[in-house]
Amino acid sequence: MKKTTLVVFLLLTSSKLFASNILPQINSIESEWAVIYYTENNSQQKAHYPALIQKARILSEKNPEAIEPIIWQAILIATNAAFETPLKALSSIETAKNLLEHCIKTDPEALKGAALVVLGTLYYMTPGWPISFGDQEKANTLFQRALEINPLSVDSNYFYADYLLSKDDIKNAQIYFKRALAVPSRPNQQFADAHLKQEARTALTNAQNRKLQNGKNKFLSLFSTAEAQ
Repeated sequence: MKKTTLVVFLLLTSSKLFASNILPQINSIESEWAVIYYTENNSQQKAHYPALIQKARILSEKNPEAIEPIIWQAILIATNAAFETPLKALSSIETAKNLLEHCIKTDPEALKGAALVVLGTLYYMTPGWPISFGDQEKANTLFQRALEINPLSVDSNYFYADYLLSKDDIKNAQIYFKRALAVPSRPNQQFADAHLKQEARTALTNAQNRKLQNGKNKFLSLFSTAEAQ
């Protein structure tokens, strides 16, 4: 899977969580994930993700009423799947999907719709039947729900833009990449948000170039057609 497939991940904290004593642990997990993801090489990431998954799992076990640690379990399991064998990776993605579905059913607004963003990304990046559960229409629906809950999210806007770009909807993809860039970074997650915004900035430039290139190709094709006649 490509790197941005599983960066889902830089998620605005819900108001419920601010009143919870697990906020520092959630922030710690996200910060640790961001450092591993953006600064370490593949072998280092492969070595460090399992411990972070366990950290999120223990936090969830100690706080069974909290949805947020479960969302982060799913994020980490999905991220770590990139370093597993194909069969194991498919199993891990399925596990992440089940965790996210539980979170959405219980509280779709937890972490301001983060589970919807993550699951939407998995649906559009994962192969469809008979290999896995990938479904483009379901992905679109999940992204739309996430944006309704929290339109001011770097993640929701970035990954919806990436989805639109995969559909060759360059015009609307550019709109959502620009919205991702316009969202204020979180004071407690400046590092993570800055890196995802840089990816959004690069993606926007690539989308603009792709739009121009597509126009050139169509223009040049007129000459190719004329020469063939």
